[in-house]
Amino acid sequence: MLKFILKRVSISLITIWVIISVTFLLMHAAPGDPFRKENKMPAGVYENLRKKYGLDKPKSEQYVIYLKNILKGDFGASMKSKTETVNQMISRGFPISARLGIQALFTAVFFGILLGTFAALYQNKFPDYFAMITALIGISVPSFIMGILLLQFIAKGSSFFPMGGWGEFKHTLLPAFAMALMPMAQIARLMRSSMLEVMGQDYIKTARSKGLPKFLVIWRHAIKNSILPVVSMLGVITANLLVGSFIIERIFAIPGLGKFFVSSISNRDYPLIMGTTVFYGIILVTMLLITDICYTLVDPRIKVVGDD
Repeated sequence: MLKFILKRVSISLITIWVIISVTFLLMHAAPGDPFRKENKMPAGVYENLRKKYGLDKPKSEQYVIYLKNILKGDFGASMKSKTETVNQMISRGFPISARLGIQALFTAVFFGILLGTFAALYQNKFPDYFAMITALIGISVPSFIMGILLLQFIAKGSSFFPMGGWGEFKHTLLPAFAMALMPMAQIARLMRSSMLEVMGQDYIKTARSKGLPKFLVIWRHAIKNSILPVVSMLGVITANLLVGSFIIERIFAIPGLGKFFVSSISNRDYPLIMGTTVFYGIILVTMLLITDICYTLVDPRIKVVGDD
């Protein structure tokens, strides 16, 4: 088990280093200059700004400095904000994105497993058709389109659902549902196929032949074993939802991490772009690592494979 964890941690650290390196190289290879947008900037001011942010140094030296700063947990100073660093912006925006993402995650997991289970138990009947049509809609309709539809047909003219903003619980309902719909559909489809496979196994037939109530057979045996494939995909889903959907946050005027990411691109704020991208990458890799470890706890057979 320890060997398996150390191996996964090593792979995760290498992956994070690759993300940091690729992000740095792509950002500095992009055409344009963050300060050339200021049309009437004097040459002296321009050179001072480049020196302040280290852009006058060779790329290799900038890369080493950036790696050292990230190891210290410092994403640098924003080129556009005069009052906040990149760390402060992430600290302000991430809790909002995380709260919205956690709510969307619970919604996706709960209703995804519920729909998938009912679809499998009532195969080729109305619950199955309803669940799969819902899943098809969730997979086919992008989250930002769903967000716009929810604003247009539910929030507009409603006295309960707000059109946007942040503060009360009701502000999270529509954006969380828009974010949760696609992963909920993926979980439902995966849970259905896994449940159908498990329900045909011999140990399920044995449990039924012993006279166990149907509910206990489903809860103790079928769902427990059917949920394993769902656990394997929760890492990516959790990371995506925790960071938040940048477009959804924009549509619903939510002051989360997406607000800073979108503004950083339009302003060519290199430290903020790299900071949010690397931060997202670290969360994604960390969640995948946690998922791998949790998967070995749920299914001990993975330990044997991992220790070979």
